[in-house]
Amino acid sequence: MQFVHINDIVIHYDIRRADDGRPAIVFINSLGTDSRIWHQVLPKLAEDYTILTYDKRGHGLSGLGSPPYSIEDHVSDLAGLLDHLALSRVIVCGLSVGGLIAQGLYESRPDLVKALVLSNTAHKIGTNEIWAARIAAVEENGIGSILEAIMQRWFTEGFRRPENAAYQAYCNMLVRQPVSGYSGTCAAIRDADFTAAAKEIAVPTLCIVGREDGSTPPDVVKSLSDLIPGSRYEVIEGAAHIPCVEAPAAYAALIRGFIEELEEE
Repeated sequence: MQFVHINDIVIHYDIRRADDGRPAIVFINSLGTDSRIWHQVLPKLAEDYTILTYDKRGHGLSGLGSPPYSIEDHVSDLAGLLDHLALSRVIVCGLSVGGLIAQGLYESRPDLVKALVLSNTAHKIGTNEIWAARIAAVEENGIGSILEAIMQRWFTEGFRRPENAAYQAYCNMLVRQPVSGYSGTCAAIRDADFTAAAKEIAVPTLCIVGREDGSTPPDVVKSLSDLIPGSRYEVIEGAAHIPCVEAPAAYAALIRGFIEELEEE
């Protein structure tokens, strides 16, 4: 495990450097998860590419800082981490709020971004009313009070079997997140709107969604893809909001194929 002071927090990160100078891929996790959601995807890519994962502020082993947050707070943390590691021109793969952070990084520091993988995300996610209700619920009754509703959006019915140990573990991951980090990031999502900025993205972009995503359904992700000039849109069957968990082989294959196309250009 590796740690560094960035801005006002300690960030937990892990970097696995490839030897041949091929592109680096940065993975940004979703709301209520930490960098462990990528553990089935990384072995399928790490032999060929430098891989960076980290816990965004308020999640995992990273610091809380002073919630509520803005997307700019999350973007500044990532930019600081990349600068610390002397990484630039990276491929940024962000899932859900991670996709908003990826868009924000491109908007503020385009020098750091070679390409984008925007997974299960949008140019704007939800409404002010939805996020206000979510924040109120977790601050009053804890994250456990919304567990069932969130899991129905995150995972397919087949994955949500009581006997599935992995499903139970991801339930644990959600409810063990700090409430203030969770609600603080809800506020960041509430206030983020990249509708105009998405139209200005000028790097290769892959948009991915699970067919059964209940948080950012295919039509929402398609609307993001339609805004980004020349972007590619892919749907993963048999997966919902976190396809890197439910369909890691298909997920990694899409990313690998996308990068190989970049390298051929």
